Amino acid sequence: MGTTKTEISPGGRAALGVLGLVQAVFAFLAFWDLAHRDAEEVRGPKPVWIPAILVNWIGPASYFLFGIRR
Repeated sequence: MGTTKTEISPGGRAALGVLGLVQAVFAFLAFWDLAHRDAEEVRGPKPVWIPAILVNWIGPASYFLFGIRR
């Protein structure tokens, strides 16, 4: 049985690269904010947010939407 090779176009590669970069920046900003914010301003213990932020897109978004007391 033959194997199927799926190739990504150069435009597709660039788009994936940009999405990966945006996700990494989003996570970095969440970590930076968590590190510089007082514990009283964060919902729940700060160490719990560290692994949560590592979940792509959902973690940083959850931190910014639900983890910060306003």
